[in-house]
Amino acid sequence: MALFFDAEWFDARLAERGISRTVLAAAAGMAEADLILAFKDQRELSAAEVQAFADVLGVPAAEVANRAGVSTPVPGGDRISELERRVAALEAEVARLKRGDR
Repeated sequence: MALFFDAEWFDARLAERGISRTVLAAAAGMAEADLILAFKDQRELSAAEVQAFADVLGVPAAEVANRAGVSTPVPGGDRISELERRVAALEAEVARLKRGDR
């Protein structure tokens, strides 16, 4: 596991795909300022951001977490949170159907 955010590795993966940091930030739902802080190792990524980075870069989330620094969470490590998100999405869909929204 990397001790610090491996900005060179991330930039190389972005370059391979022809993607800018701006696109990466948008895909992860981050402000560009937050992404800059992450690349400077001054902000940790959330599990959701790790997964978004992995999706954009086409690499496993564990690799992103490994390259993002010591305390970066690997998505899927918190099964309860994932289940809570899924239940919330299902509840929202049921509520929408009850209202008759399409």
